[in-house]
Amino acid sequence: MKKIRTAIIGYGNIGRYVLEALESSADFEVAGVVRRNPEDVPTELKPYKVTSRITDLEKVDVAVLATPTRQVESFAKEILALGINTVDSFDIHGGIVDLRRSLDEVAKAHNSVAVISAGWDPGSDSMVRAMLEAMVPKGITYTNFGPGMSMGHTVAVKAIEGVKAALSMTIPLGTGIHRRMVYIEVKEGYDFKQVATAIKADDYFAHDETHVMQVECVDNLLDMGHGVHLTRKGVSGKTQNQLIEFNMKINNPALTAQILVAVARASMKQMPGAYTMIELPVIDMLYGEKEDLIRRLV
Repeated sequence: MKKIRTAIIGYGNIGRYVLEALESSADFEVAGVVRRNPEDVPTELKPYKVTSRITDLEKVDVAVLATPTRQVESFAKEILALGINTVDSFDIHGGIVDLRRSLDEVAKAHNSVAVISAGWDPGSDSMVRAMLEAMVPKGITYTNFGPGMSMGHTVAVKAIEGVKAALSMTIPLGTGIHRRMVYIEVKEGYDFKQVATAIKADDYFAHDETHVMQVECVDNLLDMGHGVHLTRKGVSGKTQNQLIEFNMKINNPALTAQILVAVARASMKQMPGAYTMIELPVIDMLYGEKEDLIRRLV
């Protein structure tokens, strides 16, 4: 069996869990890790090549982008242009359609595949929402996150000038409405009120009730647990009062990483272009022979 040679781009929380997921998957092998400081090689990376450029790695089939959301497009375009597939967990819902269009053009021009927004929301939750709507075509779906740490929001806070360390917690208020609780350490010489104002103005937070609090040590608060509760109520055919719920409690980066690896597998079976998860056959994300999967899962 020819294994899927995979590069990890970025080695923060998600990148570390991507490595574990790849090492646990029989059909993958790690081609190497690309990070800003290739001289920083923790023990678990010593068996692999660590570099600052993907072009230093040999025979890469797919690159898993474990980068901040706002860097996804530039990294993906560069890598797709090399003829290498990319998968990412871009999480700005309002930017997904534009990103798909942008990467679709590059991917088709270079015979590669991009799978975007492949985390758990957007991502696997998107697939659940799609299935719920197929089952109950008329109605309303509420997506309630948390309580838990939002990685995308936390990364966004860390990028604000004056923030030394940060944690953004998502608190569900019901019917898809959320409160953002942001805990920060402020760099010396910066005014907390000004930093808090900048955080609330960021697009990640501007649309939700957001509270920013200064703390002495963010690490004392850190917990990567998260979750989601999806509810759809509506009509199947002409029958009213259908109610379907989906609930999960997760380790945030571990699940994101596992989904990225699953869609990396699926990317190898798609025609050139850019895709979201709801466009992929579910069976393409699974390891194993098709008939065996059908026999076991259908």
